[in-house]
Amino acid sequence: MELWPWLTAALLLLLLLAQLSRSARFYAKIGLYCAFCFTASAMAAVVCLLRHGGRTVENMSIISSFVRSFKYAYGLRFEVKGREILDEDRPCVIISNHQSILDMMGLMEVLPDRCVQIAKRELLFLGPVGLIMYLGGVLFINRQRSQTAMSVITDVGERMVREKLKVWIYPEGTRNDNGDLLPFKKGAFYLAIQAQVPIIPVVYSSFSSFYSCKTKLFTSGTIQVEVLDAIPTRGLTVADVPKLLDTCHQAMRTRFFHISKIPPKNGAPSGPTAQENGAPSGPDAQEAQ
Repeated sequence: MELWPWLTAALLLLLLLAQLSRSARFYAKIGLYCAFCFTASAMAAVVCLLRHGGRTVENMSIISSFVRSFKYAYGLRFEVKGREILDEDRPCVIISNHQSILDMMGLMEVLPDRCVQIAKRELLFLGPVGLIMYLGGVLFINRQRSQTAMSVITDVGERMVREKLKVWIYPEGTRNDNGDLLPFKKGAFYLAIQAQVPIIPVVYSSFSSFYSCKTKLFTSGTIQVEVLDAIPTRGLTVADVPKLLDTCHQAMRTRFFHISKIPPKNGAPSGPTAQENGAPSGPDAQEAQ
């Protein structure tokens, strides 16, 4: 049986529904986004294998070029301030806020050379998406095994310095579209202090004016991206993790509200007070998407 007629009919049905309902338009765009991800991943995987033959951080530039094209289909623009801070030739830990599945486009828009991400192990099994993440050198952590997660963090710290890698982490640990930042987990800060490398915060403005799962909104829009000054960790120890975490959270939260042009939520904590002192547990030891 020919598959293409059915796919064409399904696409036409989606387009028809998209004209009738805001919810239908939302889900049609999400479905198209997922289709883009799988298709681009399969195509990029072939290019990566032909160019570099296997798993390497050098493949990230190829992956980035594919993903950056998505924004044209959705009418999205990224206005970036401070990109030169990311491009400095040094190992570092990059942290950013995490709002939705669209964050991948924002990540690839400013991704510097020799930069890898830390992600939850489950993503490895997402077909071509998992394959391209593997080929790009993404570091996978099993959140159910804290000792394994900490072992990966230790290995990453040594590798960062040895290979001059940048590591991108979402310290909130999960997507968050509540109009504020969640408390940060500690893994990124343990990693930076262990490797004695700076932390570079990257803040993306709120997506709420053009994207919302709650109201089924998905239109075109502009995302402000601001790269903050690097925060040094030279000479810091594990005892300094809570203070470092709080400093980063405060700075990113302040910039988030500023570039999003929205006031802080009433009663929202000004810092990650929910985090307790001590060694990181399994979820804290990694910062998955």
